[in-house]
Amino acid sequence: MTRDDFNHFCAGLTATANVVQLGGASVWKVGGEKGPVFVIYSDWQKDNDAVVLKPSEMAWEIWRDAPGVRLAPYLGRAGWIQIDKNAMSADELKALISGSHAINAQKLTKKKRAEFGL
Repeated sequence: MTRDDFNHFCAGLTATANVVQLGGASVWKVGGEKGPVFVIYSDWQKDNDAVVLKPSEMAWEIWRDAPGVRLAPYLGRAGWIQIDKNAMSADELKALISGSHAINAQKLTKKKRAEFGL
């Protein structure tokens, strides 16, 4: 999945906002620019782009030993993982991104979730 494909997919999810920060990374938030982050696409490794997200517990159990998947730097202690760009298929990555979107949407207030149709 290219960065453009990634951004297009994330833009299609409900109530999302993209902010470029953290050294040029695409940081996607649910509930607007001040909402919780649900996924980050970075090229910090220069030779291998990566995606950082919060997986469900089941997804973590499935993917934790896969090549190219590891706890995310700085965010790993909160359960976030880093996935090398080519570690899984685009469909598998989209499923994880959608799951992270749903997990982080729960951090919004009930009022905000209702406002955004989440």
